[in-house]
Amino acid sequence: MLAVRRSKEAGFHVPASAPCLTTSYLEDSLKLQLLGGTALLGILLVSLAGCTAKADGTDVMAKVNGKKILRADVDRYYDNQTAGQKQAPTPEQAQALKLNIVQKLIDDEILIQRAEKDGLLATDDDVQKRLTELKAPYTEDQFQARLKERHLSLEEFKQEMRRAITVEKVLNKEVTSHVEVTDANILEYYNEHKADFNVVEPQYHVAHIQVTSSPLPQAHNLKNSKAQNDAEAHKKIVEIQSRLDNGEDFATVAVNWSEDPNTAANGGDLGNIPESGLKSTDAATRDIVLKLKPGQYSPVIQIKQPPNGYRIVKLIDKLPAGQRDVNDPRVHQFIRDRLRQNSEQLLRAAFFEVVHNGAKIEDFYAQMILKEQGTAGR
Repeated sequence: MLAVRRSKEAGFHVPASAPCLTTSYLEDSLKLQLLGGTALLGILLVSLAGCTAKADGTDVMAKVNGKKILRADVDRYYDNQTAGQKQAPTPEQAQALKLNIVQKLIDDEILIQRAEKDGLLATDDDVQKRLTELKAPYTEDQFQARLKERHLSLEEFKQEMRRAITVEKVLNKEVTSHVEVTDANILEYYNEHKADFNVVEPQYHVAHIQVTSSPLPQAHNLKNSKAQNDAEAHKKIVEIQSRLDNGEDFATVAVNWSEDPNTAANGGDLGNIPESGLKSTDAATRDIVLKLKPGQYSPVIQIKQPPNGYRIVKLIDKLPAGQRDVNDPRVHQFIRDRLRQNSEQLLRAAFFEVVHNGAKIEDFYAQMILKEQGTAGR
C-alpha cells in the first residue's frame, strides 16, 4: 500500500486538529453506511438485550422538558449503527454506545424544541431535496438494498433526515452564522505558525484505484464489486482502465469500483505523500509516480505484495519543497478552514452549555448505569 500521510493534507505540517463539527451523528452515520463506510465511533457491536430504563411505567431512557426519549428509538439507532458487524461487544461497550446515543438524542431534542419556537423545523421540501441528493449515486434498487442492510425503512430514513436538517438549521443560526474569519486573522495565524508551512521535501498528491486478487471482507464500493481471483481482478482492472481512457472521472470510477477499503469512498484519494514516503511502497508504483505529471494516471500496475492485485495511480498534484507563502491559495484556504473550525467548535460548546442549562434533562439510562455499577462495586 502507498503510505498515507494524512497530517500533510495541504502539503505542509498540520497541527493537531480540533474535533470535527457534525450537525447530527444520525445523518453522518447514515451517509457513511450507505457509502459502505465503517460505523460511527469505530466500535464493533451487536444488539444487547435487556438494557432498559423504566420511568412512569414505560421504557423511557430520558426526558427533555418532559418530552420522552424512548428505549425503542435508542435501540433502533443502536441496531442501525451495529448492523452487519460480527464482533460481539462486551456489556460495557454496548452500554457505552447506547449512553452516547441517548446523550446525542438529548442534544438533538433540545435543538428540535428550539427549532419549534424559532420556526426552523425542516419542511417536506427540505427533506425531499436532501433525500434526492443522497440517492443520486444509486439506482433505486441499490438504494433500497442499502436501507435494508441497515434495517431502515424509507420513512425512518426520512424521519432522520428531518431531524438532521432541523438540527443543522439551528446550529447554522446560532453558531455558524456568527463565525467570521478575516484576512487579518489569516495573516496573524500564518506569522505565528510560519514554520509549519515550510515543506522540507516535495509532496505528491496521489489517488489510486485498487483491485485485489482475493476479496477483502471490509472492502465496499458503490457497485458492490469484488474480484474473486486473479483472473477476475485482471479483467476488472483492464475494464477500469478502459473507462478512464474513455474519459470517465477518476474519483467517480474509484467510488464505484475500487476495492481499497480505506480510500474507495473518497475517490481513491491517498492525500499528500512526501517523496521519502514513496520508498515504503512497491518499486513499480514508486517509479511510475515519480514520472507522472499532475493530472496523469498510470497504466495498470501489478501489486506483488499483500493485498495482491492491481492498481492504477493518478498524480493529482506535485508540491515542490520550500516555504509556502500566505498568498498561496492552498495555504490561505487551509488557515481559513482551521480558524473557522476552531471558532465553530468553541461557539458550539458554549451554545450547548447554555441550552443545557435552560432545559430540564432527566437521563434515566445514565442513572441506571450508575446504580448498576455502584451495586457491582460493593
